[in-house]
Amino acid sequence: MTVITPFRAIRPTRDKAYLVATRPFYAYNKTVLQAKLEHNPYTFLHVINPEFHTDDKTEPNTPERYQKVRNKFDEFLREGILMQDQKACFYLYRQTIDGHEYTGIIGGASVDEYNNGSIKKHEDTLTDREEMFSHFLKIVEFNVEPVLLFHQPNEDLNKLYAFIMLDRPEYEFSSWDKGKHELWIIEDEQLIEKIEICFDKMKDLYIADGHHRCASSARHSQTLERKTSPFQDQFLACYIAEDRMKIYDYNRLIKDLNGLTIAAFIEQVAQSFLVTKIRNEDASPFGLHEISMYLDGQWYKLTAKEGTFDRLHPVYRLDTDILTKNILAPVLNISDLRTDNRIFFIDGRAGMNGIKEAVDEGKAKVGFGLFPVSIEHLKKVADEGLIMPPKSTWIEPKIRSGLTIFPLDD
Repeated sequence: MTVITPFRAIRPTRDKAYLVATRPFYAYNKTVLQAKLEHNPYTFLHVINPEFHTDDKTEPNTPERYQKVRNKFDEFLREGILMQDQKACFYLYRQTIDGHEYTGIIGGASVDEYNNGSIKKHEDTLTDREEMFSHFLKIVEFNVEPVLLFHQPNEDLNKLYAFIMLDRPEYEFSSWDKGKHELWIIEDEQLIEKIEICFDKMKDLYIADGHHRCASSARHSQTLERKTSPFQDQFLACYIAEDRMKIYDYNRLIKDLNGLTIAAFIEQVAQSFLVTKIRNEDASPFGLHEISMYLDGQWYKLTAKEGTFDRLHPVYRLDTDILTKNILAPVLNISDLRTDNRIFFIDGRAGMNGIKEAVDEGKAKVGFGLFPVSIEHLKKVADEGLIMPPKSTWIEPKIRSGLTIFPLDD
């Protein structure tokens, strides 16, 4: 069974929803972040960056900074930018971008189900980040960015969603990336019960995006000496059917060739791969174990040689693992993809042209394009309790923060 819990969301008033909603602050470069903070007094970025208009500065990731976040949040409530629903509700969210509709339901997810493995993960988390977010939650006492959880398709849920969407959404706005965002409030008790019954029949959930948010919520729950609300054993989540989300490739850009000449680098690559020059129009990988490489104005197709990877192992047969073990680590001396500043990543929405532009503009020396991981493969890794290499998937939708804030203290 899967427990999904309605809650009394703290959320923007209808007229300010499009101004409050935001991507996470780390998704913006410094210039764009500053422009948003200067010109939009309602963006939730002011809550996350409470010192923008003050000279009273604190150190990042300290209790003093977190308290300022909470204080700014309370200020948004006092000023009527945010309000809280009187009844516990579910929230149906639809994002439409590039012709694709992503529809899921927002509710509370169970920390116990995460701890017992019913909510399955496929990525490792960093202990220091878990601790940081846990300390953050202890002081601010709210979740603002939903974890994205996916489940098997459910026709009964689809019918309920279609019925709910016959009404006008509470929020309906477009964002700068040409995405359309809609949110319906589900407060009817019979609808809430029907949704709960649908989820009660589900066996497993999988984390699509938000591994650190899950882990930090679990850590926060465990470290509380005294619990004052049942919501302290939960976290904010958006539940989406696997056929309604999309997995893109997550590609690699490397700043240098580790001191090698181009010819020497290609020669070393050829020890593990068949290296073939290809045209620009053929740059996208056509299947697994075929990696695209862009170097010095030329695209290459790299086909992994037999014996260089384990075809039967769910992780070792991933192209991200094959690339790391046969090129990044032994040839380029990049062993830790999380901390090495010589490597950076570009999501598959940018296509192979995104890789080409980065290399042509001198931001990287070489780029690698990968075939997307399938949902079935992701589930297999999670089902077997295994962990994918870092940055193996880019999963859509990316849900705006600030639309439905989950109060841990209710």
